[in-house]
Amino acid sequence: MDGFKKFLFQGNLVQLAVAVVIGAVFSELIAAFTAALITPLLGVFGGVPQFAELSFTINGSEFLYGAFIDALISFLLTAAILYFFVVLPVSKVMERFSRAEEATHRECPACFSEISKKATRCAHCTSEVAPEAV
Repeated sequence: MDGFKKFLFQGNLVQLAVAVVIGAVFSELIAAFTAALITPLLGVFGGVPQFAELSFTINGSEFLYGAFIDALISFLLTAAILYFFVVLPVSKVMERFSRAEEATHRECPACFSEISKKATRCAHCTSEVAPEAV
């Protein structure tokens, strides 16, 4: 029972649960924004007061293509917001950290292990190497 308790309260599981809840609420927020503001604006230009209720009927089956368009707009808005406010900034930060790490290390010409640019001897194979400017 202790292992299960430890699993439930470890950081990654709690963070995942919080992320799922926030993602669900964020999705609802974007859907409400789309239904309340975006599609009525499209309806103004299209001459349709309730854009989400657009449909057509074939043999008694009603196809609600307006609701699909609402969902598509919500998806595109969510994807754009996540890309521009989460993915892009995180990738810029990760790129900056990787560049800083690359600038301090190099490859040993003899054994191809990673050594400091300031090193004059490889710690892995003990070959002499010329130090590089940092």
